[in-house]
Amino acid sequence: MLDRVFSPVSLGPLHLDHRIIMGSMHLNREDEPLALAAFYAERAAAGAGLIVTGGAAVNRAGAGGPNYLLINEPEAAARVSPMLSAVHDAGGRLALQLFHAGRYAREGTYGLRPAAPSEVYSGFSRTLPRALTPKQIEDTLADFAAGAAAARALGFDAVEIMGSEGYLINQFASPLTNLRQDRWGGDPQRRQAFPLAVLQAVRDAVGPGYPVIYRTSGADFVAGSSSRGESAALAVALAREGADAVNIGIGWHESRVPSVQGMVPHGRWMAIAGEIRAALAAAGVPVPVIAGNRINSLEHAERALAGGHADLVSMARPFLADPEIVAKTRRGESNLVNTCIACNEACIDRSLGTEPVSCLVNPRAGRETEFPLPLQPPRRPVSTPARVAVVGAGPAGMQAAATLALAGHPVDLYEQDSYIGGQFRLAGKVPGKADFLQTIRYFTHELARLGVRVLTGAAPEAAQLAGYSHLVLATGVRPRTVRLPGTGLLPVLDYRQAFADPAPLGRRVVIVGAGGIAVDLARLLADPGVAGGPRDVTILRRGARIGQGIGPSTRWAVLQDIRAAGVRTLAGTTPLDVTPLGLRVRNLDGTTALLPADAVVLAAGQVPYNPLRFQRDARGMPGTVIGGALDASGLNAVRAFEQGLAAGTAVARHLARQKPEDGPRLKSSRAPLP
Repeated sequence: MLDRVFSPVSLGPLHLDHRIIMGSMHLNREDEPLALAAFYAERAAAGAGLIVTGGAAVNRAGAGGPNYLLINEPEAAARVSPMLSAVHDAGGRLALQLFHAGRYAREGTYGLRPAAPSEVYSGFSRTLPRALTPKQIEDTLADFAAGAAAARALGFDAVEIMGSEGYLINQFASPLTNLRQDRWGGDPQRRQAFPLAVLQAVRDAVGPGYPVIYRTSGADFVAGSSSRGESAALAVALAREGADAVNIGIGWHESRVPSVQGMVPHGRWMAIAGEIRAALAAAGVPVPVIAGNRINSLEHAERALAGGHADLVSMARPFLADPEIVAKTRRGESNLVNTCIACNEACIDRSLGTEPVSCLVNPRAGRETEFPLPLQPPRRPVSTPARVAVVGAGPAGMQAAATLALAGHPVDLYEQDSYIGGQFRLAGKVPGKADFLQTIRYFTHELARLGVRVLTGAAPEAAQLAGYSHLVLATGVRPRTVRLPGTGLLPVLDYRQAFADPAPLGRRVVIVGAGGIAVDLARLLADPGVAGGPRDVTILRRGARIGQGIGPSTRWAVLQDIRAAGVRTLAGTTPLDVTPLGLRVRNLDGTTALLPADAVVLAAGQVPYNPLRFQRDARGMPGTVIGGALDASGLNAVRAFEQGLAAGTAVARHLARQKPEDGPRLKSSRAPLP
């Protein structure tokens, strides 16, 4: 039962029928008003009662990048009107987040030197900001007020003031970045002055009857910054001065404490929000507390609410993964929720740059106009939909099969292993990546719902596939072979074998390769809970970068994690040969060394695996090759899911334009059809 989640709550004058908020996400799509409208509307229609937009910069100096909405500029109305209309038509509410990046802004965006309380260098933006003058502070307060007034005039249902995660307001509150000795800084009380002045300016602009949410930091996780007590005291002051709710943020971009990565346990930071909620109650200002970070299901949200940590739960990335997370859960269909796996690859990592945000496990996210549901109807009626075979049930194949079935085509999904999921099965074994198995759970139930016939333990020959109107070949990859003299003197395995059964590897393991798979394997083998663990693990690569290919918001945390577990990471190191005592290598300086080992594991890349290629070509069978089977270079799960969606959509539309008897003469293609 989710009695607390589905109970009503009020944020000042704003009444909501449940306690899940869709939190703010910068999408890098602010120049695509119709795409934003479709994105938000789909989520509003599926039960996201209150949606907070990505940050809307109150002036150009405060923009976090070139794709931020500038709420106080003339074109803002045209950009937000479609999303407002779409969300309201769908029965949802939309809050505008008022944003200023401060020292996290980049000079290259508008040619403006970033502004901050003091000249303190930012390692995140690699910028030394200018210190705001008293006049510039007053101007910035006026910009916040103008942005709030514009939001109300345009029809937004609330505003949220962004005062956490190390942005401008948070910088004023912190002794690390606020070195001022005037009325805006110098002691904890005066460091509250700017955050409170922003609230006052916004409240004066919108009036007493308009909801104002304040996102404030619960813990900065940066040495020398505000204490937890100071953060709680600021939250109390904000509530006293008229905030209708406080939304508790966690960590700065410069923090070395993981806060949003998959390795962070579910609900890890809820207790911090709970401390602030208790402080508010003790001070006699019990405004609602909103909390989030690593809550990816409504069941987790229910536990957080039941524990007294918050009054509402903010979920951002989970709404990327599944726009219907609220509706499905309310219907008792949690097994059909496409769960956020906190990989950050297509969302946070992209939001920190300029690439449009989407979702690894839901590549439609942000592209609802490009891939509308349901798919476009056939140009001419087709009495019997064409049957399609998808061979390979890894990420690309699962997504292609689901897309084709959703378009109305009967689909047979073949998988030579005894289970679906491909390399997600391996990832799900890694400490901190168990949520990857939730993706397999989702597709298991979704494919069944869509009527896909899943045939595991099946590796069909071309002759068995001759009757299909189209083949989608998603047979994936195999580990790249590395020929090492002396193989046989010690066990030498590939990474698939090591993941499948770590027990026989012995205590000392050397992994050749140091990309994402090698790092994941090192995390697994160094874990005391794995059979035979913990182990003495070394990973090496010829190149200079350990963890190549891991996204920027995750790589540092993962490397920090494995090094803390004792894993040795050797860059600029070339494997030479295997000896009875270990692996002999050449270092960057030309010297050789012996790395003691009981086993050597090869994780030095992947190659396409497409056993049906020549058979299919010889028979002239219509088909599309996707994922690793098409190209293993730079392969990642983002690309695999995207190709599954694109190919499934293209094939479905192509087949819909054919008469039934035209199917066997379709063009054969190695890439998604045009």
